Parts: sequence; structure tokens; C-alpha cells
Amino acid sequence: MAKQQPRVLVGQVALITGGARGIGAATARTLVREGVKVAIGDIDAALAQRTAAEIGAGTIGLPLDVTSRESFEAFVTAAEEQLGPMDILINNAGIMPLGPLVEESDDTTRRQVEINIMGVEYGTKIALQRFLGRNRGHLVNVASTAGKNGFPGGATYCGTKHFVVGMSEAVRAELRGTNVEIACVMPVIVNTELAAGLPSARGVKNVNPEDVANEILDALKSPRFDVYVPRSVGAINKVMGVLPRGGREGFARALKADQVLAKPDAQKRLAYEDRAAHSAPAIEGGDETPSLTEGS
Repeated sequence: MAKQQPRVLVGQVALITGGARGIGAATARTLVREGVKVAIGDIDAALAQRTAAEIGAGTIGLPLDVTSRESFEAFVTAAEEQLGPMDILINNAGIMPLGPLVEESDDTTRRQVEINIMGVEYGTKIALQRFLGRNRGHLVNVASTAGKNGFPGGATYCGTKHFVVGMSEAVRAELRGTNVEIACVMPVIVNTELAAGLPSARGVKNVNPEDVANEILDALKSPRFDVYVPRSVGAINKVMGVLPRGGREGFARALKADQVLAKPDAQKRLAYEDRAAHSAPAIEGGDETPSLTEGS
């Protein structure tokens, strides 16, 4: 069968959550170069506007609290009013506080669930309501390789990313027979503030936000569901899948993957962990609103 030509994205409208920095900002820049009209949403509205101005080409930055369905609806409505009907939604916002589960506060657990799970759930529902009504659209949910395996030091984070993968797989089946596409992006550790102080696994180097952005672009142009970054991780995951549990765990230890989240440089993570601890909009103070919306 002849390979299909990549889709042309010029003129399409993409909305990106957590778009003020990290993977979201890199993806916005990449899509704009392809002629896509982009709206970035972030809890730090001022930073979203600055990032949009830096990107240019009509990119807009809007306030967005992904933990609020009302805020998410308002973000999509405002973006569509300014740019036109949404063709692409990229659910990228997420946080990653680290530490042993027994030491994790209930507030920290709750924030991860609200941002990493409910934020993606709200975005998926809101996008699908519009996409199915138009019988077109592309949903991109940014998960993580942590959504396929559990890693010590990030139990809740891994759980939230398992949710994103599982929910996305179910939605993919529900969309069968429609013209609505869905992709699930699963990067390794990405060099953003969210990953400050984390070591690399053996044989699997950390990637840059631009690497993730390029794979998202490729999945939009040539649709596929499983988007591993780097792609070699997909092959590793297949090997892991056929091993018994003891073999999988031994393989992870051999790669030192079990140490990536469990043994971070605490000093290098201080700034991020502090902002993560104060990420709930209801308790933010001062003139600067923390931005914690980097997907991983």
C-alpha cells in the first residue's frame, strides 16, 4: 500500500495547555513554523502572553486553570473567537513533585490528580464535544513513559500518567469510525524545569522540548497513536512487555531507570518543588503567578 502524503496543517487552529514554557512553548513555535494558528493557555497568564508575543505570527496567550472546567471552557471559547474553530488540542499541562509516597502530603497528591488527570479529562471532553460535532479534529494527550511503567520516587505522578495512557486508549476505540484522531505522547525525561536535577537512565538520554515538539508535529501530519520520544523507547517497551515481572524489574534496574525519579539532585529541584507546592490557584500569592504547566 502506498504511503499517504503527510497532511498540510497550514491555517489550522491549535490550542496548547501549559504553553508558556517547556514542551508547550516549543510545540507552539514548531506549529507556527508550519503555518498553524496557535493559542497557548497557562495559569501564568502574563507569561503566556509574553511567550505568545515572542513567537509572533498571531499567536495568542490566554489564562487557563486546567483544574477548572469553567476556565477550560472559557479558554477554548476565547481562542475560537479570536482564531477560528479549534482543529487541534494538545493537553500538555502537568506537574511532577517527587518523593517517597509515604512522605507525600495529601495536598501534593490532590494537586497532581487535579492537574495531571482532571486537566486532561476536561480538555479531552471539551475537545471531543466540538470535534465530533464537526466530524474532524486531532486530540494530543501528553503522557510520559512513566505512563507505561511505575518508577520509585514518583508513585502518584506515574499513576496520573497511567491514567492518561489508559483513558486515551479507550477514547481511541470510541473514536473508531469517525474522522477525529487522537495521539498519546510518551517522552522520556525532558530537559525542562520539571525535570531539574534528574539523572538519565542508562542507554536512554534525556530529550529536549524541541524533540517532543517535532514528534507531535509528525503525529499531526501522519497520524499515529503511540508517540514515543525518542522512538527507540517504543522498541524497549515492546521488549519489556514480553518479559515476566521479575525480568522487567531487573531490566529497569540494569538501565538504572529505577533511580531516575528516586535519586534526584534535591538542591537543583528546590525552585521547581517550591513552585509545585504552591501551584493551586486558590493559594497563590504575590504579583507573580507560578507556572507549572510543562508536560512530561
